[in-house]
Amino acid sequence: MMVMSGLEKSYDGRPAIADFSLDVQDDEYLTILGPSGSGKSTLLRLIAGLDRLDSGSITLNGEAITGKPSHLRGLGFVQQTYALFPHMSVRDNVSFGLRYRLVDPVQDEHEVARRCDAMLELVGLSGLGDRMVGQISGGQKQRVSLARTLVTEPKICLLDEPLGALDANLRERMTIELRHIRATLGVTFMHVTGNEAEALTMGDRLIVLDQGRAIQVDTPDRLFTRPATVAVAKLVNNYNILPGRVEGGGFQHGDSRLALPEPAQVAGYYVIRFDQVAIGGIGEEIASGMASMEAAFIASEFMGSRVIYFFRRPDGGVFEVERHLSRDDPEDYAQGETCALSWPLSQVLLYGGDGRLLDMPAAEGRLQ
Repeated sequence: MMVMSGLEKSYDGRPAIADFSLDVQDDEYLTILGPSGSGKSTLLRLIAGLDRLDSGSITLNGEAITGKPSHLRGLGFVQQTYALFPHMSVRDNVSFGLRYRLVDPVQDEHEVARRCDAMLELVGLSGLGDRMVGQISGGQKQRVSLARTLVTEPKICLLDEPLGALDANLRERMTIELRHIRATLGVTFMHVTGNEAEALTMGDRLIVLDQGRAIQVDTPDRLFTRPATVAVAKLVNNYNILPGRVEGGGFQHGDSRLALPEPAQVAGYYVIRFDQVAIGGIGEEIASGMASMEAAFIASEFMGSRVIYFFRRPDGGVFEVERHLSRDDPEDYAQGETCALSWPLSQVLLYGGDGRLLDMPAAEGRLQ
């Protein structure tokens, strides 16, 4: 188990990582999500020892590794840019760490070959060991980079946006394969990504970073359905976020008054998920327990298994509705057509003026 306590790192007086503490369990997949500049890659570099901490401590299985050089920490690092040796074959790239590591290098050629062949098979590269790096695709290079790291049996594998350079189809396949590889080896993965779908799909737990701070650490399903802050809801990218105030028993958003779930609370943000919203005609009766708002249709976007509809709110902002084609057929609306958008009050999330979920109890102790 890895324990990080009070990690701090600043550049030119600006915090990159601030008061970061986390317990990383054995045999789990952690994904780290955040906007550009949130400190995701910096956090991995601090853990790996490639950058030096200003303060804080890191222990791995009870041993302090804060001051150890990176090659003695027992960690693996997979970079987005692959960092392969172009003049070497796939097999030589994978075996490099085994042959030349400072501690316990493997000198038995039969053992090197056995371990390399097993790892190449695991990552789906059997039969490609003798090819040069320049003769394989980008997806295959990513697998070689992963195999080179995992063949040395690291205690934890750090992945810095490993799928970022891949096309959409290959990225989707690799999300499944990475989870399978990790589960087969029983190695903990810490996977940085800026893609919310990737983070939600792959992680056993998800860490959301914002300005160097962990603003939520949770299971993907809970983080998706109950973002702890408005900032998390924005990153999840599946919520309509309406600023306003509670007034006269309703939520006043611009000129629109929206029904509130009971009991009504003081709130600064009214939040509803895209796929919880229904589209109806003006004048249609709104069922009990529902809230509604009129909006003008702008456009729709076909996404394969779903359609996203964009509407103009009365205040001029955009309101999104997601319709899954497994449940409903797509419908056409005329540009500028006014529709009644409605959603269950039970699905409304309310946030205070500070952006925190109002009914979420304050976290206590270490994030884990």
